[in-house]
Amino acid sequence: MEHIRKEFPALRQNIYTNTAVYGPLYDALLDWRQNHDLDFLLKASEMRGKSLETIADTRTAVGEFFGCKRENVALVTNFSSGLNMLLEGMDVKQKVLMLENDYPSVNWPFESRDFETVFVKIDENLEERIRKVVKKEAISVLALSVVQWQNGIKIDLGFLKDLKKENQDLIIIADGTQFCGTANLNFEDSGIDILGASGYKWLLAGYGNGFVLIKEAIKDRFSLKTIGFSATNVNPSKKNTLRFAKRFEPGHLSCLNFGSLKFSLDFLAGIGKDKIEAQNEVLSQKAKKEFSELGLLKDNVALRKGHSTIFNIKGDDKLFEQLSNNNIICSQRGSGIRLSFHFYNTEKEIDTIVGILKKHH
Repeated sequence: MEHIRKEFPALRQNIYTNTAVYGPLYDALLDWRQNHDLDFLLKASEMRGKSLETIADTRTAVGEFFGCKRENVALVTNFSSGLNMLLEGMDVKQKVLMLENDYPSVNWPFESRDFETVFVKIDENLEERIRKVVKKEAISVLALSVVQWQNGIKIDLGFLKDLKKENQDLIIIADGTQFCGTANLNFEDSGIDILGASGYKWLLAGYGNGFVLIKEAIKDRFSLKTIGFSATNVNPSKKNTLRFAKRFEPGHLSCLNFGSLKFSLDFLAGIGKDKIEAQNEVLSQKAKKEFSELGLLKDNVALRKGHSTIFNIKGDDKLFEQLSNNNIICSQRGSGIRLSFHFYNTEKEIDTIVGILKKHH
């Protein structure tokens, strides 16, 4: 991975453990973006055809990367916009189960509408809690993040698949913003019905791009009203025959932003999705072991089997300042300090962080 690390200027002077905030840009992507803008600078409207081609190629790349039919890929500027468009087309006579303290952009869109909402606590027994509430409360929609933004708790994807088999009418809507790009996922084979994500974190694609993946069987549960000229590919005759995914794309999409998403998907695929997942698993297990031995993790993380590469460790302002002074880029979240590792991080970097924590401890 060392040759890949050289692509990222942000890694050269720092230990970057902040991908949960923003995935750093890399040299090859910057070169592509500069060439893209130079083409537009010199050719202006002549680039329109190329722009539409880029959007089409991005849709194909997203579908191939995540195992979703191309026609069921919607391109959106971010997860939040996609979810709000989706919910405008959902019958509010639904009982929705969500997680306490999940990412606001997951919970708020449901809470701001007339859905009946139920919440489950996030702890080491999260999956079993969800299963019991779904059965007891006659839940019709489960909405949650695959990976929790504050502490990195990761829902068991095998559990979601089983839950869907047990409750075939249950609609499972997931935010993959803190997950997509960290592991290999086959959407069609998953228990998730609708998966949305923004691309600026673990997919390393910069701001202004994201996607929504939709299972074929779930489309008739929604009646989306969103529409615009661009959704028809500027063909008025298609106004009444739009496919479901196009309802998320009423206006023009930025070929710079979505071209960046395609470029990064190709970049990650070139490294190897399985290789990225394996490296992230190594980092996750090592960090969890080290932080647990120092007593820095809460039980809801320490007692679970699997985990993501996001950790919220016990720490005050003084520790955060100490980490920052040692060029460790991280974030304060809740009452602790959030460290998030991606495939370009190393076990040696974790050792460096642990050395600092031991001195403070």
